[in-house]
Amino acid sequence: MAFGLSVRALGRGFAWYAVACALAFAPACRASDAAGAADSALIAKGAYLAKLGDCAGCHTNAPTGQPPKPSPAFAGGLPMGSPFGTIWTSNITPDPVYGIGRFSYEDFERAVRDGIAPGGKHLYPAMPFPSLSKISDDDMHALYAYFMHGVKPVAAAVPKTKLPFPFNQRWGLAVWAELFAPHERFSPRTDRSVEWNRGAYLVQGLGHCGACHTPRGPAYEERGLSDGDRRYLTGGTNDNWFAPNLTGDPDSGLGGVSAEDIAAFLKHGHGASLTAFGSMVEVVEDSGQYMTDDDLHAIATYLKSLPPRQASGHVEADPARGNATVNVLRTGSIEYPGAGLYNAFCARCHHADGRGEPGKYPRLAGNPVVVAPQATSLIRLLIDGGRSPETNDGPKPQRMPSFLGKLNDTEMARVLTFVRNAWGNEAQPVAPREVEKLREKLRR
Repeated sequence: MAFGLSVRALGRGFAWYAVACALAFAPACRASDAAGAADSALIAKGAYLAKLGDCAGCHTNAPTGQPPKPSPAFAGGLPMGSPFGTIWTSNITPDPVYGIGRFSYEDFERAVRDGIAPGGKHLYPAMPFPSLSKISDDDMHALYAYFMHGVKPVAAAVPKTKLPFPFNQRWGLAVWAELFAPHERFSPRTDRSVEWNRGAYLVQGLGHCGACHTPRGPAYEERGLSDGDRRYLTGGTNDNWFAPNLTGDPDSGLGGVSAEDIAAFLKHGHGASLTAFGSMVEVVEDSGQYMTDDDLHAIATYLKSLPPRQASGHVEADPARGNATVNVLRTGSIEYPGAGLYNAFCARCHHADGRGEPGKYPRLAGNPVVVAPQATSLIRLLIDGGRSPETNDGPKPQRMPSFLGKLNDTEMARVLTFVRNAWGNEAQPVAPREVEKLREKLRR
């Protein structure tokens, strides 16, 4: 009896003690929960920003010749072509040995914005730090939180970049950065809307669109980093692809593409009967399809505000000229060089009128890429083939075959010259030597 009463009394004592502890520590627990929720929100924000910046596109090496199934994410090892040789992308997982696991926030921020890794090692400008310097402090902290706490560490070494002399002298990159890389954050324009400024921030900064779509100078520097520069986004060659003009030029630019179609193109790789190809496929798959509608429309709003610059080629919207091309292809009464080749190898998908099939095969009539100043991308598509993006809600991806074993250099040049001057298109002809040079470069 006495023992039973003692146990009950002891139990009541523990109960009151537990209540007292709960009351005493409740504020601390709530503060801890709030901090955890804040950290989770910051990591989630960083994950979205990493998609906006398409970090996976360069720092994940997807298996060659397979659908885009990253293996493993952010572990680097992707070979990037440059005029100076192959540059291998780095492991940016939080692995402490092979990745960035030992980076402080200051280390991370300096590498991203200034292109300087711990130890004072200067990064090659394949890393778009001239654009990423514009990232805000808040977004930089979110990116750091994500890469340190939201990414799985991968203990994998990447091949070392070995460029020939003098490009292997990293000290020279310090001079390059001083001459060509700004060190300033994005500054919103007070005479523009919130949406326009958001679009400008994404295009100029995180999205680093200029890294591909802006021409580069002899030192591999971008010839413009904002819409204040006349050459900004007027088209550039990167890794043997020509990224087209994104200004308002009505023929080789986006002048004839609506803001809605630009947003759809970024989301699914299809818009205005145009289709993403080449390295833009990965941009859509890794980045564009995950953007919010607000961000997609902000980007489109900004791009549509750019004035026409660096005009190239011409598109004559004359139905009579289009019909004349169709008659040539259908009747064969007049044989233009390349017309028979187009009829035999291209018309099945792109059709006699050059209008393709929306959501499947891009139009060639009035396509800005077709009348671009360089036919590099068109030649590479014939040599290597290509595919359209695979997205969660977009059309089924289609594949364009390689014609390397079916057409010789002269035949490729003739069919591309025909395409660039049919249905009202007007652009420079393609020479067999252009095809030969690119083919040899791609097969090295």
